[in-house]
Amino acid sequence: MSWTKVRNINRTVFLGDRIRVADSPSSRLVGLLRTDRLETGEGLWISPCNGIHSFGMRYEFDVLFLDSRMKVIGLYNRFRKNRISRVFWAARGVLELPEGTIETTGTEIGDEIEFQA
Repeated sequence: MSWTKVRNINRTVFLGDRIRVADSPSSRLVGLLRTDRLETGEGLWISPCNGIHSFGMRYEFDVLFLDSRMKVIGLYNRFRKNRISRVFWAARGVLELPEGTIETTGTEIGDEIEFQA
């Protein structure tokens, strides 16, 4: 699994500087299940993905659904445990972040997200 930095271009703020990339079937399947929490700056980019669940999770987290242009097309503030998201058919992937990240960064639907090596 590789790492990347993620920035909200519209808000000129970093969403995370230690974002893991889950792009294989096994890494997408496991996701955040084996973690106790996400620290500030951490996160997970799951691609391809257009819907998630939080069954077996130990904590709440923020979720951004991004389309092929890396624009936010859906979001969940503090996605709760044991839930299923709606499916965002146009989503290329899902960015999972520590709870409160969406609120503190002001991220909104339509914002453009940039991934940096």
